[in-house]
Amino acid sequence: MSQKIADVLPQMTIEEKALYCTGAGPWATPAIERLGIQPMVVTDGPHGVRRSTDIQSMITESLPATCYPVAAALAATWDRDLLYEMGQALADEAIALNVDVLLGPGINMKRSPLCGRNFEYFSEDPVVAGELSAALINGIQSRGVGTSLKHFAVNNQETRRFSVDAVVDERTLHEIYLRGFEIAVEKASPWTIMCAYNSLNGTFCSQNHDLLTKILRDQWGYDGVVMSDWGAVRDRVAALAAGLDLEMPGPSLHRTRALIDAVKSGELAEATLDQAVERLLTVVFRAHETPKGGKQFDQDAHHGLARRVAAEGIVLLKNENHILPLKESEQLAIIGRAAKEAAYQGGGSSHIHSTRVDSALELLGERVEFQYAVGDSSAELDAPAIAQAVAVAASAETALLFIALPSTVESEGYDRANLSLTPQQVALIKAVAKANPRTVVILNSGSAIDMRDWIDDVAAVVEAWLGGQASAGAVMDVLFGEVNPCGKLTETFPLRLSDTPAYLNFPGENNTVRYGEGLFIGYRAYEALDRDVLFPFGFGLSYTEFAYSNLRTSAREFALGSNLEVSVDVTNTGAVGGKEVVQVYVHDVQSRLRRPHKELKAFAKVALAPGETKTVTLSLDERAFSYYDPAYHRWVAEAGEFDILVGSSSAHIHLSQQVRLTENTLLPSILNRGSTLGDWRADAAGAKLVRPLLAPLEGAFGSGDSAALGTNMDDFFRDIPLATLFSFLGLTDPNPDEMVDNLLHQLYATVV
Repeated sequence: MSQKIADVLPQMTIEEKALYCTGAGPWATPAIERLGIQPMVVTDGPHGVRRSTDIQSMITESLPATCYPVAAALAATWDRDLLYEMGQALADEAIALNVDVLLGPGINMKRSPLCGRNFEYFSEDPVVAGELSAALINGIQSRGVGTSLKHFAVNNQETRRFSVDAVVDERTLHEIYLRGFEIAVEKASPWTIMCAYNSLNGTFCSQNHDLLTKILRDQWGYDGVVMSDWGAVRDRVAALAAGLDLEMPGPSLHRTRALIDAVKSGELAEATLDQAVERLLTVVFRAHETPKGGKQFDQDAHHGLARRVAAEGIVLLKNENHILPLKESEQLAIIGRAAKEAAYQGGGSSHIHSTRVDSALELLGERVEFQYAVGDSSAELDAPAIAQAVAVAASAETALLFIALPSTVESEGYDRANLSLTPQQVALIKAVAKANPRTVVILNSGSAIDMRDWIDDVAAVVEAWLGGQASAGAVMDVLFGEVNPCGKLTETFPLRLSDTPAYLNFPGENNTVRYGEGLFIGYRAYEALDRDVLFPFGFGLSYTEFAYSNLRTSAREFALGSNLEVSVDVTNTGAVGGKEVVQVYVHDVQSRLRRPHKELKAFAKVALAPGETKTVTLSLDERAFSYYDPAYHRWVAEAGEFDILVGSSSAHIHLSQQVRLTENTLLPSILNRGSTLGDWRADAAGAKLVRPLLAPLEGAFGSGDSAALGTNMDDFFRDIPLATLFSFLGLTDPNPDEMVDNLLHQLYATVV
């Protein structure tokens, strides 16, 4: 506790402490003027500063700010340094607009491409989400502006988000849905974390002690503020007791009264309230160390940065016969409403009042001559609009089709109904492609699109995402080769919605959503099911080619606690400079619990001139080889072989090398009365104890088949509880339960 807090906290009354744990309005914490405590201003900010003109109003126009690319596009850059730089720019705007904490980033897993808020989230993979969000957080906080990592946790859909109970098994929770948060907490220490609306395994996240205290604080060591999402608190006293420090928005007199009454009645310890206030004061005082307001930010420079970030995140999905990059001498047909009116951000609380917005038509007009047709009118099927577009396309060398989902499709508050473009857009693409085989489709979307109806008809596809206010300029940079596309997907694009892992469970029913697919979301599932996809996780084309060679590791055998260094040489074998994302996956050759075929554990982006070779070295720590074992409630590594897989996507592995972990994580025995013969044999200490008792009977269930039963007796008996087996085999003196109890007594006495 700082001296300043030590001086202030004892002077606060119970009433003031209770008041302080609820917002003073939609966007600020309370002030306590007699103690010199000033308010802290917060605002939405995943990809821009949405600073309201009136911080006492929930819905008012926001002040102009730079609209950067959404998280889906940021993640596709795979560039930590770039996101750190963008974070610094966001902080500079926050300072200029008198904001202390930006409410973001959001890193919930992309469990289903139907989630309406997927554009605000990073990835289907927790390592990507954790690493890149940490870079953004560190950039923002390096300037004295806080962040609020959200939505903690398992907020992977908008349907009934305020009330739905997400039912997730313990292993899946830790390995998939908490891991990204854990990485961000470890590497960036966000000033605040925002809890989710939903319930998790029967308890609302806002009052989930296991989530907010046991995991977040006790296991991960987080010491910042936990705040609620706006309106997420159901029971204020239970929420504070669980570890939620700040309820937003406010003020809420009945919530404050509930805290006061709970403390005075002894239901809630005053020390618990003090702890929440101390954490809040720590962040508020830290925020005020950096003066806010009274400055301007460089709008031109920030617009330029937004363009550069957007370009780095653009993913080239198809480029048949190297149709791209374009030549300025080409006769172009420009088609689509999105060419004129940019589609660059999603709906909801992240919606930014942009300082300016680029238009592809205007930028094209500065460099080439072209003909334009709208084509995708808002009518259900506008044949004349398509006919006009076809005529324009047929008269050009190359047709550029700018296609964006309707602006209301991707938004906070509700999920997508499907992965399809509009019928008008599909008909338009097919008609234009038939009229001109050199058709390039530029997509603006926040997540996957079903392309089956037209992907084979067009020459090139460019995924430009919802790329922020400078997205159109970034697209021009890529189309004309001023930027070599280097974005890679951080989510799998499936062939069809019914292929997606959560298809049968999303979005649930009767206010419950069961995460029945477990660990197997995204590429983990498609590989386990041997299911084809449209574009795999990690995929993205370039205008150049890269070769991988000379994979080596710092050791072929390594022990727990030591990092394994993985090095690979990457060469640009093409004629233009480019950037490659090197991805390292790990495959556990054999494990006690089922694991995905491979999992991303490290990545790096490297820039290479034509003909240049660089060595990329990545470090794998113990966690890279571990899985979460719910039997022990902890992460476990098992001795054995692991394949180190290095590639350019989850489906394109170029090099591999096998290494061996030489030791297991030391674990206590968990054998009990119900443990099976197989369980006892799998436990090193237990196997030694049970072996003498079973030795006379080994012939009865050895490795061979029994003529009497026509079966493999070893397998036959493996899953029978030991006491039942003793009884089954006629061992009755002492009785079977006593025999097992004696073994357990010996086992745990030895362990102790």
